Amino acid sequence: MTEKLYILGHPVAHSKSPAMHNALYQACGLDWEYGFADEQDDQAAEDMIGQREFLGCNVTMPYKRVAYAEADIKAASAKLAGGANVLANKDGVLIGYNVDGKGCIGFLEMEGVAFSGAHVVVCGTGPTSLAIMHAAAEAGADVVTLLGRDKARTQARVNAYLDEYRELLSTAVPMPSAVEGHRGFADAYEAVQFRFGDYMGSRTALAQADVIVDATPLGMEAGDPAPFDTGLLHEGQTVMDVVYGHGTTALIAAAKDAGARTFDGAGMLICQAVDTAQIFFDIFGIDCTLTRRQMFDIMVAAFS
Repeated sequence: MTEKLYILGHPVAHSKSPAMHNALYQACGLDWEYGFADEQDDQAAEDMIGQREFLGCNVTMPYKRVAYAEADIKAASAKLAGGANVLANKDGVLIGYNVDGKGCIGFLEMEGVAFSGAHVVVCGTGPTSLAIMHAAAEAGADVVTLLGRDKARTQARVNAYLDEYRELLSTAVPMPSAVEGHRGFADAYEAVQFRFGDYMGSRTALAQADVIVDATPLGMEAGDPAPFDTGLLHEGQTVMDVVYGHGTTALIAAAKDAGARTFDGAGMLICQAVDTAQIFFDIFGIDCTLTRRQMFDIMVAAFS
């Protein structure tokens, strides 16, 4: 029987996820079919998840918190982000993960971006932003600043993240990172300065940042502005916008003009897809002989 997998969100018609996943699963000889689940509102998304008629799914905006609430078991990555973007259906039990941070930072590292000692700014207060904030900390950043439109709301998000972090640390066994050069889970908590602010009041943080990641939805609609004053951007910075498939965003256009190194969200998406596939293979006992790089290359070819 063909196993069904989906990309759940709204809108998702632009997503390359089905093409990438189907290419990989075909290469692995799996009878898995990955398609679109474009649900119009939270209730429809809850109903789709609740029916559990899928082997697994990725979840994109705006349903990551819905997926988190529906998950029976929540991995640490999902707890810290406050949202799940991967759901695996293991014998009717939904397991939720978040690979946003790993995909984003992992892709930037593949492109030679160094995080050791870096100052990183992440724009947005949703699960994607929190996941990236955490991944940057584990990758070696010294200062990670979360920015949003409202300072009090942003502070609340950072505080909730730190509360969850402390709770997880109270039950975790300290372990070194499995990624060479990265901090362990406990080390990242002790080593990093986690800061917060709003766009108007954090001009110094933006100007001094080595890496800026915009994890807001801005750029998905024509005419969307950048989230902050792009006059603060300059040469030597790395600027990433997680939006892809909607043309060059205002932020990326301004960053290029300023001489910064720029990336859209396509590479992050591909790395996330690899991470998702590896989760599914582990959970469902699939013996895939492909290396991570081979999986990445298959998905890159399908993305093009």
